[in-house]
Amino acid sequence: MSKNNPNQFDVAIIGAGAAGMMCAAVAGQRGRRVVLIDHAGKLAEKIRISGGGRCNFTNVGAGPQHYLSQNPHFCRSALSRYTPQDFIGLVKRHRIGFHEKHKGQLFCDDSAEDIIAMLKAECEAGNVSWRMPCTVQEVGKSGEQFRIATSAGEIQASSLVIATGGLSIPKIGATDFAYRIAGQFDLKLVETRPGLVPLTFDGKAWQSLTELAGIALEVSVETGEKKERGHFLEDLLFTHRGLSGPAILQISSFWRPGTPLRLNLLPELDVAQLLIHGKGTLKKNLGNLLAQWLPNRLAEGWLKINGFDANARIADMPDKSLKKLGDSLNHWVILPSGSEGYRKAEVTLGGVDTRELSQQTMMANKVPGLHFIGEATDVTGWLGGYNFQWAWASGVAAGSAV
Repeated sequence: MSKNNPNQFDVAIIGAGAAGMMCAAVAGQRGRRVVLIDHAGKLAEKIRISGGGRCNFTNVGAGPQHYLSQNPHFCRSALSRYTPQDFIGLVKRHRIGFHEKHKGQLFCDDSAEDIIAMLKAECEAGNVSWRMPCTVQEVGKSGEQFRIATSAGEIQASSLVIATGGLSIPKIGATDFAYRIAGQFDLKLVETRPGLVPLTFDGKAWQSLTELAGIALEVSVETGEKKERGHFLEDLLFTHRGLSGPAILQISSFWRPGTPLRLNLLPELDVAQLLIHGKGTLKKNLGNLLAQWLPNRLAEGWLKINGFDANARIADMPDKSLKKLGDSLNHWVILPSGSEGYRKAEVTLGGVDTRELSQQTMMANKVPGLHFIGEATDVTGWLGGYNFQWAWASGVAAGSAV
């Protein structure tokens, strides 16, 4: 900051979440004079609540194939220049204990607070200035300088980075600020919608399934066709309003209203074939047999919902009925009526169109000095640490360039 003007900086970053703090730390440690502005009273609430409070901070296998975008190759550059191993190295330098859960997901041993403290310490190492809580009233550009009117007075900067995230979880302060700034500078947006979100079903249609609430099991789920197709093998959770669990959160980012989900509740088994071929040897009744493959309550409820008698002996049942039961488990097709929306969504799909940005620096091609990073952009990761890796990688890309 200038000695004459304490509100003059090289770089102003609006949004002190994962991407914003990462960007500030990198730019500050390069010797840039950086100010980090955030409207919240509590720092990095989204990091704090992530991963059940333990922050799933990256995924060891994160690559471009794990991201959704209308411009799918955009994320390659930043992800290749700042990898999961780079962030793991930072975590190790700060002596934060961590462990791997399934499918490459890394979590803190203790608390997400460790990641917040690490990012804050990295910002301090770069002499980053803070304005928090501080609301931004207006952003303008005069010549090569950005002028930011805030509740703490006007801030001027040569570079402005927007790291205010998307619309998910409004109760912790999510707003459309990034999209308003993009619109102000005539940048295109990709339509936004909730991602990584539980799906809901019409009340009457779901009524018979509410008694299954609380049951979880690993399933195969898919939706869409060809290029738009999503397919996952993950845990499913029945709820009172619909379906949730990792399988549904993953598929929700691919799901479009009016399209069905295709579920296989027993992906390892061909149930119809097992039942029909086993008629001569299986002495059991339907309820007992299904309970070997499914949680007890699900086996019982599924038979009832689909009109089967749990006490019926398999040997006495016609092949047609056994095939119907098998198909109901291996080929369950169901049409969601909607989702739980932004209030339960972990991320926002869509955002600032990345065709407007440089993949090297995250800068708007037609507005020199204006950068967008993290969830504000149309780059959305799968569930499992991928969105944090995009926050780190895009933050580093901008922080290295401003």
